Amino acid sequence: AKTAMGFLASLMYWRFKAGAAPIALCSTDNFSHNGDKLKDAILQIVNVWVQKGFTEKEFLNYLNSEKVSFPLSMIDRITPLPSAKVAAELDSIGFEDTEIVKTSKGTVSAAFVNTEETHYLVIEDKFPNGRPPLEKADVIITSRDKVDKVEKMKVCTCLNPLHTSLAIFGCLLGANSISGEMKNPDLVKLVERIGYDEGLPVVVNPEIIDPKSFLDEVLQKRLPNPNIPDTPQRIATDTSQKLPIRFGETIKSYISENRDISQLKGIAFTFAGWIRYLMAVDDSGNAFERSPDPLLDELDKYIKPLKLGSPDCESVKKLLHDKTIFGVDLYEAKTGGSSSESSLADMTIAYLKEMLTGPGAIAAALKKHFG
Repeated sequence: AKTAMGFLASLMYWRFKAGAAPIALCSTDNFSHNGDKLKDAILQIVNVWVQKGFTEKEFLNYLNSEKVSFPLSMIDRITPLPSAKVAAELDSIGFEDTEIVKTSKGTVSAAFVNTEETHYLVIEDKFPNGRPPLEKADVIITSRDKVDKVEKMKVCTCLNPLHTSLAIFGCLLGANSISGEMKNPDLVKLVERIGYDEGLPVVVNPEIIDPKSFLDEVLQKRLPNPNIPDTPQRIATDTSQKLPIRFGETIKSYISENRDISQLKGIAFTFAGWIRYLMAVDDSGNAFERSPDPLLDELDKYIKPLKLGSPDCESVKKLLHDKTIFGVDLYEAKTGGSSSESSLADMTIAYLKEMLTGPGAIAAALKKHFG
């Protein structure tokens, strides 16, 4: 074995040979259905081992039995890169070796972690060999479906959509921290609208955490925290991969419940902002470097015809049909599907035209619609 998953599979094999005792392999990777993905990875490796005769088929049967579980978990704690400010504070009170190290590969590490006070860890109660009293450490132990619902509440409504919107406009408005953006009352009004007015009416309620209280905490305590030096540029990474989950699920709920699509002003404004962001020109008219995204080259064919000072958005209309990016065809997102109603695509285009009028247009549009 030469990979992390390979080593874990080999450890499981030694456990199988030593008596096949029960065990829970509990992933706390920060992505949806992490337990299922961990199980798939282990089984993919072991299936090949069995095919090649490296291990017995009984080992595969053991991994697929009730003796071995892969509980889902939802972990929520913002942990940005090590902060020079935190390093200086630690150094001033006598901590040693607080240097922040940058490797040749561009990764950053330190002997400390700066993170936030607020945190949630929710784990599926599936431990075939017992478990420690994790509740005493504020871990929420619950059913599989509630872990999934907490994940959806966080990712689709109460945290991640707000983060992405702030990331997009932070890059455009020259911000260098999420907490700094929360001092801009117009941006605060935008994310409050996305969370309270547009998201909460269709939020998935896990019952074990109150969505409104969670959202209050995000907006009043977590995002404004100056000791979490998170940057819009980091959060803006891979935005094309995030939009269908962070915003698309809310749009789908509005469509399925026949709600008024025209109420999704904050989401449409954010989509327009993202397209404007892809031009790599900020609100002052200066060029900036876009954060990494696997679709940048593909997206450029829609974006390159756009010009600051021109309202021509014809090139992006085809992009707004793309369900893989937005979760739905934005032209089909209409109240009741009526052909006479404006679609979410029409709203997005209207906002984009405002943002293209010239330098300062984004801040002006933000104040006009949310100030």
